[in-house]
Amino acid sequence: MSETKQIAYNKKARFEYELLEHMEAGLELTGSEVKSLRDGRISFKEGYVQFLDGQAFLVGVHIAPYENAGYAPHDPERRRRLLLHATEINLWAAQVAQKGLTVVPLKFYLKKGRIKLEIALARGKDVHDRREAIRERDLKREIARELAERK
Repeated sequence: MSETKQIAYNKKARFEYELLEHMEAGLELTGSEVKSLRDGRISFKEGYVQFLDGQAFLVGVHIAPYENAGYAPHDPERRRRLLLHATEINLWAAQVAQKGLTVVPLKFYLKKGRIKLEIALARGKDVHDRREAIRERDLKREIARELAERK
């Protein structure tokens, strides 16, 4: 059993997108990025995966500069190459191009001492679907509150 430790989670992804498929990807990172990620200093903002020339890149994710990086700190907004098999890249790139889907980052985690990223093939939700999700969440919260009051 492989031990995993979650570093960061993209809460907005499940709210804004309907997630269709999930995949684990490695990342090509610099040393100061790894240190900053281990501290949990990351913001998903408007992050997504871009496919260029048979490669996948993570774009729009902000990894804060590490304070003790010395003379060569990293660029917080740079594109980071994802480490995936060519068949996986080609399959998802074709689906993104044809079906109007997107690939969003879900969470960063440590697995056997290496930083991994869970990505998902996603379709954007309509405003109506988002409102319904908010309504359902509020209803569950009210039910839980009433049950707690009865006990």
